Amino acid sequence: MLIIEIDGYIHQALVIGKKCSKQQLNYKFLLAKELTDEIRDFPKLFCRLHNFELIPYDSEIEVDFVIDTDRIHRSSY
Repeated sequence: MLIIEIDGYIHQALVIGKKCSKQQLNYKFLLAKELTDEIRDFPKLFCRLHNFELIPYDSEIEVDFVIDTDRIHRSSY
């Protein structure tokens, strides 16, 4: 499984889903961002489009990637 933190100026969310490469994740991110009118809806739309699930946010959970409003980067643990 892949755990992603979505970090925005309005929200922080954790989503979990099927493992994918950074390149595949970037495509998923760009598609969801293109279809989002309101950035606060991004996590739910991302999950709906790509079969991910929102999980309760916990800063102690180690994530594989972080998506912020304009880029994706690997977590640095």
